[in-house]
Amino acid sequence: MKARMFAASAIGAALLLAGPAGAQDKKAEVSTVNVTGCLAQADTKNEYSIKDADGKTYGLKAGSELNLKAHLGHKLTITGSPIEEKKEKVKAGKVEESEHLRVSNFSVVSTTCP
Repeated sequence: MKARMFAASAIGAALLLAGPAGAQDKKAEVSTVNVTGCLAQADTKNEYSIKDADGKTYGLKAGSELNLKAHLGHKLTITGSPIEEKKEKVKAGKVEESEHLRVSNFSVVSTTCP
């Protein structure tokens, strides 16, 4: 009887310890998004946007190691992870981005856009 209680306690403790570790693993898994479209200048310096074939516009944020400015007007495939941001009011005449991405990589599809 004592052996069963000890075994049940040990299993319970193992489950408690495994719970937080599993939660941390989910945080470590970041979804990656690939978007292909024409790179455009956003409303502020060092911010860019890209519109995919479905018309969804993404705001792009990239580190200084990725020189997106050199590829304005080019068709690119952007790889990035979604950035959660609070919604702000959009000024009249400005394009509202559907989602923002932190760019991790890109590749040039074409040096011109259709």
